[in-house]
Amino acid sequence: MGSAAKHNYLPAANPQPAFWGRDVDEFHNHRTTPELPQETDVLIIGAGYAGTATAWHLVKDRNPSKAKQTVTVLEARGICSGATGRNGGHLRPDLYGHIPTYIKRAGLEAAVELAEFEIAHVPALKQFIEQEKIDCDFVLSRCIDVWSNEEAAKNALQTYETLKGHSLAYMNDVFFKYGADAPGISGAKDAKATASYTAGMMWPYKFIRHVLKSLVASGDINLQTHCPVTDIKPEGDSFVVKTARGSIKAGKVIHANNAYVGGLLPEYASSIVPCKGICCRITVPEGKVAPAMTTSYIERDADKTLSYLIPRPDGSIVVGGASFLFKPNIHEWYDNIDDGVLIESAKHYYDGYMQRTFAGWEDSDAKVDQIWTGVMGYSYDSNSHIGAVPDRPGHYVIAGFNGHGMPVIWLSGKGLAKMINDDVPFEKTGVPRLLKTTKDRLERAQSGKEEHGDILGDGSVFPLGR
Repeated sequence: MGSAAKHNYLPAANPQPAFWGRDVDEFHNHRTTPELPQETDVLIIGAGYAGTATAWHLVKDRNPSKAKQTVTVLEARGICSGATGRNGGHLRPDLYGHIPTYIKRAGLEAAVELAEFEIAHVPALKQFIEQEKIDCDFVLSRCIDVWSNEEAAKNALQTYETLKGHSLAYMNDVFFKYGADAPGISGAKDAKATASYTAGMMWPYKFIRHVLKSLVASGDINLQTHCPVTDIKPEGDSFVVKTARGSIKAGKVIHANNAYVGGLLPEYASSIVPCKGICCRITVPEGKVAPAMTTSYIERDADKTLSYLIPRPDGSIVVGGASFLFKPNIHEWYDNIDDGVLIESAKHYYDGYMQRTFAGWEDSDAKVDQIWTGVMGYSYDSNSHIGAVPDRPGHYVIAGFNGHGMPVIWLSGKGLAKMINDDVPFEKTGVPRLLKTTKDRLERAQSGKEEHGDILGDGSVFPLGR
């Protein structure tokens, strides 16, 4: 059966520029060959984090006893122009925020498996970046969580105590403080509670560009930018993949296009919905002084508006979120793939943000230097979809990261590559069971009857589906 798109899920032609893409070079629009190759063993749709991670592990982790596979990566726009190149650069594992929900849904073992998988990304990426000598401003640091709402702070304390009660080893890395000392410890003026744990910060675009350049230079992949896929049809034991620049025959197809996956796989349209978010860069004018920041943040103000923040080595701040403000205006963000238009109801939230939030910034004159939006893929049950596409032999998916792909994608790509390279089932990949894409998960999303996910990352839920 064909897979013509039910919805037009091709990325917008004119996305707003993001800070991360300000030093793009000619590789941004790279085409390894002037024309598409006629055929490839494995075709990857998407040259962002998911597609790049999977391509790297397909090539580098291949079984030497098997014939080398040809790998082609197709990108609708320039490299890393989707969510990866528009995010907050925050490599932050979720140690406890959503874990109680996962414990209730799937049990302690499955929930801990997911938490430890995310935690493992921090040392794994640090080691990889150092090994490959990648210049991407990576910093290993602490992330500070802040709750400035009294009710939310008490709930956070309860969550912390509950997880400590399970004697989880990874909780030894979490420091938590509730009460009058929270502002002094966190630096956030109105903090009622604060926590900290190990995390990382990086320049995502530079990371992806380096990895893709390495794969192209070694002849391991054929990269084709500005080549949107419009349809896929089976032909014998392979597929004819149609693009805006012609067709290519593929033995296997990996859907690594996150928010746009429902276009070519309509059965995922209810499971992974495109949702827009907002992010910006804040700078301090020359001659002004602001306190040096060395940690990243998840900050929730008194109104429970959540922001994620990283300090940059150049002294600027990258911060995004504010979904609580635009949640009621569904048309601005929900099932919306236009990253060329800002979210109107939140675009001024970060004006004066540093001054009103952090001690010592009051006279800094910090201002928003650049603001942009991006399209994320939010899943119905809050879990990503990794693995073989049900009832579509030869199709694989790695998508639906809920705006939280940084500590999920690298090792998920490694696991998916293992499925293909070694012909092993999902259960032998090392990817948490909750992330396995299944027919049951797809059908639950289509029915809309089961508990849905935390679509905005602020602890609230929103009914997904069309």
